[in-house]
Amino acid sequence: MPWNPMYRSVARLDGKTAVITGANSGIGKETARDLGRRGARLILGVRSLERGEEALRELTVGAGGEPLLLQLDLASLESVRCFAAAVRQRESKVHLLINNAGVMACPRAETADGFELQLGTNHLGHFLLTHLLLDQLRAAAPARVINLSSLAHTKGQMYFDDLMLTKDYGDWKAYCQSKLANVLFTRELARRLVGSGVTTYAVHPGVVRTELWRHQGSCMRGLIRPALRTPEQGAQTTLYCALAPELDTVSGRYYADCKETTPSRRARSDEDAARLWAVSEQLVGLSSTDEPEQSPQ
Repeated sequence: MPWNPMYRSVARLDGKTAVITGANSGIGKETARDLGRRGARLILGVRSLERGEEALRELTVGAGGEPLLLQLDLASLESVRCFAAAVRQRESKVHLLINNAGVMACPRAETADGFELQLGTNHLGHFLLTHLLLDQLRAAAPARVINLSSLAHTKGQMYFDDLMLTKDYGDWKAYCQSKLANVLFTRELARRLVGSGVTTYAVHPGVVRTELWRHQGSCMRGLIRPALRTPEQGAQTTLYCALAPELDTVSGRYYADCKETTPSRRARSDEDAARLWAVSEQLVGLSSTDEPEQSPQ
């Protein structure tokens, strides 16, 4: 599998704040490493503060100072709300929100709020977090929201009659649905934020050697290992979407290998994107007053 080239950019982020979820390992840590070198103030959301502290020791302190480490469990709406409140208390502006954390193809489990774990973590947790930081993003405009999706979205569909897959669960079926949700969320968020100065992108990082593979058997891991990208390689499309000046006026698109790519037919459904948005609002307990208003064009 060809891997995306290293994204070369001299862009600086001095005075800008970047929030990254799942930043203690893999793609998230490599993204934090790069943005920190560019002078960004980093706020890192991690499920384990102990592991987060270990990751911090590997990051070079840049002009933005020591990264701020905050606990964040995306499988708990209470944790998401506490994390967002802590960010809002400290920062009036967020220039980059990188929704990076996720789980993949795991045995069926439920979040603290009773959601199927992969949809709850990969989509609903980030859906709520993005909503709760919208004021900071608007205040920082131009600002960007980057959602880590996957090529797996092309095999997914939204099971609106059974989103939690209580009747027919499959580990990859659930993962593909959650990754499709990431692309649809990106599409609808872009539509609702037209004219706000906040743009959004969905990213396929490639098949990357990260802890996401921990639920797969040793045989599977052995077979795919030669084709896996390193976390540094996997971070490149995220960095492209965070830094590329040519994306300033582009929003709601899907990217792989540092270039725009056409997502699946289901991922281009405006009807499904709007329906998922409405259902997600209900599931995470957002009222209509929490909804981002579409700016006049």
